[in-house]
Amino acid sequence: MTATAFYPIGTPGQPWNAADIAEWRSRQIRHRSYEADVSGVIERLRARFDVVRYGLLEYGADVYPLFAIRSGDWHDALPCALVTGGVHGYETSGVHGALRFVDRHAAVYAGRVNLLIAPCVSPWAYERIHRWNRDAVDPNRSFRDDSPAPESAALMRLVAPLRDSVIVHIDLHETTDSDESEFRPALAARDGKPFEPGEVPDGFYAVGDTEDPQPEFQQAVIAAVAKVTHIAPADANGEIIGSPVVAPGVINYPVRELGLCAGITAARYRTTTEVYPDSPRATPEQCNAAQAAAVCAAIDYALAHP
Repeated sequence: MTATAFYPIGTPGQPWNAADIAEWRSRQIRHRSYEADVSGVIERLRARFDVVRYGLLEYGADVYPLFAIRSGDWHDALPCALVTGGVHGYETSGVHGALRFVDRHAAVYAGRVNLLIAPCVSPWAYERIHRWNRDAVDPNRSFRDDSPAPESAALMRLVAPLRDSVIVHIDLHETTDSDESEFRPALAARDGKPFEPGEVPDGFYAVGDTEDPQPEFQQAVIAAVAKVTHIAPADANGEIIGSPVVAPGVINYPVRELGLCAGITAARYRTTTEVYPDSPRATPEQCNAAQAAAVCAAIDYALAHP
């Protein structure tokens, strides 16, 4: 799609109205099952971990229980590590990387840190392989008071009692080719703005917080992931997705100003991972492993640098 091409919903130059959103919603097709892919896996983890239902999404006939996984040996005196995935439902390795971490690595941290993992924050979008929720709202711009996204609001309610005890938060995401072919053009159309094409980076990168970037922490995450998959280089402008590269594979965003998930706690250490699943140099297995490696590296660093 070029800068002059028009997204097939709405009127050029005008934000979408309710009819446009309804038309967009009618085009969203269920491609996979949250119950089978996510809830079923969580159910099998109940033997080793505590599982809590922290919300219920009701989108017409579609009803989704929201689950979080907690350390079975939770101790209030311990610090907490928060892992979130599937804030953008289409970003598959965020969901399955979080579940992989729980299954293969979480037990190592027993007695050292409380773990709270919300592996699929946006199940409606997971099933439809989309970025937005049913109302064409981006949950990862909606972590703020009076959130327009029930997915975001539910997660904030879950985390609120622990906000000050969280020492590290890892939010698992992907950057995909469909960002340029579908989601960014749809965003421009939804908001009545022109679409300006960007460049999709080939490789993993991390997003720190402009207000508190913690560069050594971000580099520890990058170093761990580099053992699993390749790190995205800067483009010709020294940027990744339009932001200056501040260290190999690292950019910064003002996460709270933008209403991003990474800003929902007072954690000293926070990062948003970005895996590139469409690379010819990466497999789904590598993508999931990279997410799990990032989580382990982040928690290890936080525990070593209290």
